[in-house]
Amino acid sequence: MKKDLPENVVEDISIAVVLEGETPTSKVWNVYLINEKPCPIVNVLVSSKGYGKKDGNEVKTTTLRHFLGDIPSSSSVKIEAIDTQVFGLTNEYWLSYYIDKTIYDKKYIFLPESIVDENLIKVPLVNKPGIVIGGSK
Repeated sequence: MKKDLPENVVEDISIAVVLEGETPTSKVWNVYLINEKPCPIVNVLVSSKGYGKKDGNEVKTTTLRHFLGDIPSSSSVKIEAIDTQVFGLTNEYWLSYYIDKTIYDKKYIFLPESIVDENLIKVPLVNKPGIVIGGSK
């Protein structure tokens, strides 16, 4: 059970929603895991889901689970594409991974309407505009 796990602090790991490209009629967004640690992380698993209210109704997206394997130090990997229709929802990403034989986990939450052009920054290691949660402690 989760309460039996030690409280291992997650540092230098981010989740980012990245603007990959745009046309006059649409934008292409992807979600990335960014490992800024000086060591690899292994057996990386990310679950994602969205929830909240849309047009006055409670909405929940399907929970997706992504096994990303091993992520080298100072690198990024694409988790999934994300549709702009879910930007008005809370988008949650739950990350777990190992370093040596120690497990780490952390929940990253993008609040409704936080994925907007005004919040764009240059995403580390991806070098594209996006919204980043996490990073150094």
